Amino acid sequence: MGQLFPGSRVKLVGDIGGTNARLALWNDSSGSPQEEETLACADYRDLGAAIEDYLARKGGKRIDEAAVAVATPILGDRIRFTNNPWDFSVDETRDRLGLRRLLVLNDFKALALALPRLRSDELRQVGNGQSEADRPIALLGAGTGLGVSGLVPSDEGWIALEGEGGHTTFAPANARESSILGALWQRHDHVSTERLASGPGITALYWALCIVDGLVPEEPSPEEVSARAAMGDVRAGEALEIFCQILGTAAGNLCLTLGARGGVYIGGGIVPSLGERFDRSGFRGRFESKGRFSSYLAAVPTYVITARNPALRGVAQAFGEAETS
Repeated sequence: MGQLFPGSRVKLVGDIGGTNARLALWNDSSGSPQEEETLACADYRDLGAAIEDYLARKGGKRIDEAAVAVATPILGDRIRFTNNPWDFSVDETRDRLGLRRLLVLNDFKALALALPRLRSDELRQVGNGQSEADRPIALLGAGTGLGVSGLVPSDEGWIALEGEGGHTTFAPANARESSILGALWQRHDHVSTERLASGPGITALYWALCIVDGLVPEEPSPEEVSARAAMGDVRAGEALEIFCQILGTAAGNLCLTLGARGGVYIGGGIVPSLGERFDRSGFRGRFESKGRFSSYLAAVPTYVITARNPALRGVAQAFGEAETS
C-alpha cells in the first residue's frame, strides 16, 4: 500500500467499548483519524489480537506508539472490562506489539478531552440555556454502559475528570420508577443508574414494565424495543421514555455536582440513534426538575454529540498530554 502520511510518524488510536473496538491511524499534521474501522470485540480474544488484525489489513503498517480508550476504570497495569470479557496487561500488550509507548485511558475521559475540539455542526442542542465560558463542563453517555466525565478549567487548560458515576445508586423520581426498581431488586442487590440508562438498561426497563404490569416478561434487544416503539407499541414507547427521563435526572445531578455552567454533553451510541424521539422526550424536563435549583439548571444548555467516533480525537490529545506531563 502507499504511504498514508508521507514524511510523518503514524500512531494508532482506539476507543474500546463493551461491544465494539474502534481503531484508526493518526498523525498530528492530519488532525483527524484516518482508516477508521469498527471491530466486534467478541471476534477477538484481547486488545492485542484486535490491533494485530487491524494492522494486517492495513498492509502490515508499522507503528511505534498507540493510545486507546477503554470502557473501564484504569487501576494499574491489568485492564479488566466491566461489560466486556477482555482482560490484558498494558506492558505485555505493548511488548507484544513492539511499541515504544502504549497509553491507556478511560473512554469518557478521552471523550471529555475531545469536547473543546467539536464543531458546532457536530452538536445538537436540546432545550434552552447558554454556556458560560471557563466554567466546568459535564459529560455523560449511554452505550453498553453509562459513562460519566467532565472538564474543569485551570490555568494550564482543561482538566478531564475520570470516574465511574454510572455506577451510583439509582433513585426513582416517581411511583412508576419505584415499581420498576422493586422489580429490578429481584435480580440485583444494587441497582445502579447504569442498569437503566444504557443499552442493556432499555431491555431491563421493558422487562421490568412487564413484571410491574403483570404480563409475561420479555427481554427484547434495545434495537427491537426501538423498532416496536416506532410501530406504536405502548410498552416499548414507555421504556424509551423512562430511559430518557432517567438520563435527564442523571444529567441534572451531574450538572449540580460539577457546577457545570459550561454545559452538559450527551455522548454514547444510544441517544443519537433516538433522534427526535429524544428531543421530544421528558429528558430536559427531568434535567431541570430540581426544586429550588430548577432555575439554575434551566440556564444550562444540554447538547447531544452527533460527531462520528469523537473519542478518537480525545485519545490523540492524550499523546500530547503524556509528552508534557
